[in-house]
Amino acid sequence: MTTRPSTPGDRAGDPPSGTVPRVEPGAGFDLLRGLRILDLTTSIAGPFATMLLADFGAEVVKVERPGTGDDARGWGPPFLDGESLWFLSVNRNKRSLVLDYSGEEGRAVLHDLIRHCDALLVNQPPGVARKLGLDPESVRAVNPDIVYTSITGFGMAGERADWTCYDLIAEGYSGVMDLTGPKGGEPQKVGAPAADMLAGQDAAFATLAALVDSMTRFLTCRIVPYLGSGEVPTRSGGTDSVIAIYQAFETADAPITLGLGNDNLWRRFWQAVGEPEAAAEPGFASNAERRERRAEIVARIQAILATRPRAHWLALFRQARIPAGPINRVDEIAADATMHDRGMVYRLAREDGSLVPQVGTGTLLDGQPNRPRSAPPRLGEHSRDVLADVLGYDSDKIGRLTAGGII
Repeated sequence: MTTRPSTPGDRAGDPPSGTVPRVEPGAGFDLLRGLRILDLTTSIAGPFATMLLADFGAEVVKVERPGTGDDARGWGPPFLDGESLWFLSVNRNKRSLVLDYSGEEGRAVLHDLIRHCDALLVNQPPGVARKLGLDPESVRAVNPDIVYTSITGFGMAGERADWTCYDLIAEGYSGVMDLTGPKGGEPQKVGAPAADMLAGQDAAFATLAALVDSMTRFLTCRIVPYLGSGEVPTRSGGTDSVIAIYQAFETADAPITLGLGNDNLWRRFWQAVGEPEAAAEPGFASNAERRERRAEIVARIQAILATRPRAHWLALFRQARIPAGPINRVDEIAADATMHDRGMVYRLAREDGSLVPQVGTGTLLDGQPNRPRSAPPRLGEHSRDVLADVLGYDSDKIGRLTAGGII
């Protein structure tokens, strides 16, 4: 059951998550029920991929290094009750098993896990994976039927295959940073880990995905026009578009976005702002003509929009069926009641009563949002359960592995 809190938080000094609905763990989507995933990834892209699979019902066993676990566990501040919020954002619905598989005994446990899983995800460069015995050939020698998914910076072959990569490096290689930032200014990274999230989506639904390949596909609508015209896009501060008017504008109090993507919208806009004759002025008849006069038109629209606050224009444009919207800050998104009702932003309850902020799957089935089965795991929280439930190890064997520092 989902309830909206009546107070900003549960106790004094609570973070903003106290204003979003509380959700108790439940059954959740079960489209992938019966599929067991072995997650050997770390950071963001791989864990995001396995969380997506887990959200749709797959059982995910997350294997982590003793002591430190997933790299993202140390990413912060910010932390919530000592746990990295970046880690918490991409690891719900999983069980955590601590395992040192650098030696023979630990590797035997890993191989048992591989035999009992339907799919395996790694995010190590191919050379590192080979040294760990996690390359495709080694894994399939243990389980020939397993689905092997590798997330790498530059693919599995070629001179760059073993180069290390992060989201930042992938964004630079892809070209998206060259198009992001103010006109004439420095290139900028996208404001979220775009390459990691895109690669994670790819990895969740494909056998093989690479960070740079994902980000390059992200630029499809820029690369194809270049190939056909020879025109190289440049940074424009987010104002350049094939659509003449498709950008942000300032109002009297807060910015909005405005998209006038066809002639009907163009005419409706000028009708809505009380200047219908402007739509028919010479040189405004087509999008191509309007692009030629973009600077003039933008200045004219900006002067109009600056006269009234955002709420006025959004209400007016909504009534006139003109695409426009606010430019929300993160705090505004988190407080959006529609996002709460759709199950997109919530606090997930743990067994000990603590609450973990989460962003939902974003998919409705039969009109209902997904419900998480479990909160992101603490390091090694399920080590004994996984070895007993999945591999059938008895208490004596688990005790020896524990005593030997293997788990």
